[in-house]
Amino acid sequence: MTRQVTLFIFVLSLGFVLGQISYTIPEEMAKGSLIGNIAHDLGLQIKRLTSGKARIFTRDGDGYVELSREKGVLIVKERIDREALCKQTTPCALHFQIILENPIEFYSVAVQIEDINDNAPTFEKEELKFEISESANVGATFALERAADLDVGINDLKSYTLKPTDNFALKLNNNAGVNKNVEMVLQKPLDREKQEQINLVLTAIDGGEPQTSGTMLIVIKVLDVNDNAPVFTQKMYKASVTENSPTGTIVAAVTASDADDGSNSKIRYSIRNTLDGVREIFEVNTNNGEVTLIGNTDFEESRNYEIDLLATDEGGLTDSCKLIVDVQDTNDNNPEIKIMSRSTILSEDSKLGTVVIVISIDDKDSAQNGDVKCFINNNIPFVLTSSNNNFYSLVTDSELDRERASEYNITVSCSDEGVPSLSSSVTLTLQISDVNDN
Repeated sequence: MTRQVTLFIFVLSLGFVLGQISYTIPEEMAKGSLIGNIAHDLGLQIKRLTSGKARIFTRDGDGYVELSREKGVLIVKERIDREALCKQTTPCALHFQIILENPIEFYSVAVQIEDINDNAPTFEKEELKFEISESANVGATFALERAADLDVGINDLKSYTLKPTDNFALKLNNNAGVNKNVEMVLQKPLDREKQEQINLVLTAIDGGEPQTSGTMLIVIKVLDVNDNAPVFTQKMYKASVTENSPTGTIVAAVTASDADDGSNSKIRYSIRNTLDGVREIFEVNTNNGEVTLIGNTDFEESRNYEIDLLATDEGGLTDSCKLIVDVQDTNDNNPEIKIMSRSTILSEDSKLGTVVIVISIDDKDSAQNGDVKCFINNNIPFVLTSSNNNFYSLVTDSELDRERASEYNITVSCSDEGVPSLSSSVTLTLQISDVNDN
């Protein structure tokens, strides 16, 4: 196992230490495997971890990593499946904080999860059928279904092969990202009288070591006379939809035309995405090419969709295009306030700048919808200060006197910048303990 460690330490004027450290491990490590010696890497003694009641704080509650105070190490708590954790998102990382008390310290930790080649390319169908006219022109293209590989990077899908190559050759059109439009090109005229059916094998191969692959059988039935394929008016369409739009919303319309007459010019539209959930959210009208919403779009889950559309005429000839749908964010998430560490009793002789509470703020929305500002109630001897990554600290900013006020109810309110603005609040009670000052 290769493990990389990166450490940054910042000493702040707020009275606690903020550190950042990063590890890199492969996915699928066994439960109990060592991630890193956190005590050594942070320069802490093990007894400090014990006396400070060191613990892990995470916003989303994922229990993949465990802290052993006695040994000062981080270990794998549960087997980590990178595909289940991050899907196709790269880089894939677990983010959490190590919190210590007396005095309060916290360190940000990131565990980067590297992909291993544990998934083979897969086709949605085992067999794909075509009906192609014997009069199809040499150079005619036929869209094939792509394979999907849950791995990323070098382990992702890399190439295709098509065999045998007597009549057809493989054509790959590179798009943005790793996706490729897969087509077969007629390179030798068909003759139905000589060969009524042609069987081909399409193989998808990834770039892992060792390589893995998946196959699909292509069955071609040779027909007579249909010499013009459909043609889309554009190869790339773009549209946008607001998240949480109602089902039935028309997103866009694509159009293809066919120069043939009669039944040979009749076009059917279809979505050919596989294994990516697009067909659970969108559908296309087979007759007029209108793409409508049938599921829920959530900006926080996916900011855009690539819909691969197919136009097929009655003779089996096809053309393909891509529709890019951008999902627009709405302010549908309240700020989340989580208490990382707090003191319930504070001595009246505490120094100015004493840290009382540390909280974490998170808003899943983006841009101004996710821009959060926090404040506290007036006329109390405390001030709310912010650090990076939406962490806030409540510190004393004037002298305390138990004889004047023995208890404070502190309300922390957080609002985002969306329209309309969404907000959350939490109220905390702080007792002031007595010293012999009278």
